[in-house]
Amino acid sequence: MLSEMNWLAFLGAMALVELTPGPNMGWLTALAAQQGRRVGFMAVAGITLGLTVQLVLAATGFSAFIAGNPLVYEVLRWAGIAFMLYLALEAWRETGEASPGQAKALEGFRRGFIANLLNPKALVFYIAVVTQFAGSDGEVPSAAQVLTLGSLHILVATLVHTGLVLMGARLGEQIAHYRQSKWVRAGFAAALIGVAVWMAWTSQR
Repeated sequence: MLSEMNWLAFLGAMALVELTPGPNMGWLTALAAQQGRRVGFMAVAGITLGLTVQLVLAATGFSAFIAGNPLVYEVLRWAGIAFMLYLALEAWRETGEASPGQAKALEGFRRGFIANLLNPKALVFYIAVVTQFAGSDGEVPSAAQVLTLGSLHILVATLVHTGLVLMGARLGEQIAHYRQSKWVRAGFAAALIGVAVWMAWTSQR
């Protein structure tokens, strides 16, 4: 029963998870620094939608099927890594040429959504962590319980991600005159390559 759950421990665990360096933290900070707050906030919206889809899959049991199938899991894992490498390439190609702000914002949303949809760690997180808290009394958690706790995690994640965008955008303002130099672009790309390597290392079985 959720009424008997240690809510403080759950919220503390969620905050700790989100404040631990990970793919979203590195990518969002770099994106906001390079392309500004608007694109960053749209990426947060995309990430939130991606996490919501992952949560629904976990609540309905589909995520357990994916996590329990080694082939499907590996395909998802490497697709996520490849997408992060693609984002690194795009960061290197970003030259600052004028383009419609709406188009850039929508692209940020799309990338945030896809990156989290292809993130196997989010999938495993909702299975292993959220369901564990939901079923803390030893019973199999219901879909409603998983959705309730997962929604709280998404709320915490969104708050943290918003803070990252603000920090990244502030950094971008400080280096505005140098942002499109090849060295700065190389730095952004290298950071995202590092995120891809981190994903490959931490999501392996």
